[in-house]
Amino acid sequence: MTTLTVENYLKATLQTTQKTGVDWVTTGQLATALAVSPGTVTSMMKTLSEAGHAEYRPYEGVCLTPAGRAVAMRMVRRHRLIELFLVKTLDLSWDQVHEEAENMEHAVSDALIDRIDEFLGRPTSDPHGDPIPSADGELREQTDRAIPLSTVAAGTRIRIVRVVDQGAEFLRFLSDAGVTLMSEGTVRENSAEAGIVTTLIAGQPVALGLPAAQHLLVEPIGE
Repeated sequence: MTTLTVENYLKATLQTTQKTGVDWVTTGQLATALAVSPGTVTSMMKTLSEAGHAEYRPYEGVCLTPAGRAVAMRMVRRHRLIELFLVKTLDLSWDQVHEEAENMEHAVSDALIDRIDEFLGRPTSDPHGDPIPSADGELREQTDRAIPLSTVAAGTRIRIVRVVDQGAEFLRFLSDAGVTLMSEGTVRENSAEAGIVTTLIAGQPVALGLPAAQHLLVEPIGE
């Protein structure tokens, strides 16, 4: 059995490796991701290593073992399926479901998650466009055409396929601007000098700073 805290650490470790593309996760990275002190992280890293969930190296961090990765992937699967279930059945908005899923993912059984998966028609992505792992722990890869909005040239038609920054405030901003998953539009301006990307989506102009635009993944249309 794993505890809620262990599950959170394993999930945060997995998600950090997915963002960085590096198997080893440092104390500082996990401390930032979990909003805890570096000392607390170091203590938990040793615990994860002793339990066989990770390999720990002082001054380098941790790397998930196959057993630890399996637990982490199960938590990611639970989280993303719960988010989608809440959106589809209770009509919650995409900025409301993250915290609810954080609480529920530790309480539900794998059997219930499998029933939710079946009920939703075996979906491949959650309300933010993140891929949902399969029941056997495989992360289904998404199209390699998805690129950050910040890199798209002016005049390009695009489709929003994933939101990487899932903070409630940013998601509400997007909703208020009429931006949803699979929204289509055109990049009107991409100015490195001004640090702004302006798109036209559903007839409405949407201006984003380059850091925010980097958190929107899009597919070019018509290429």
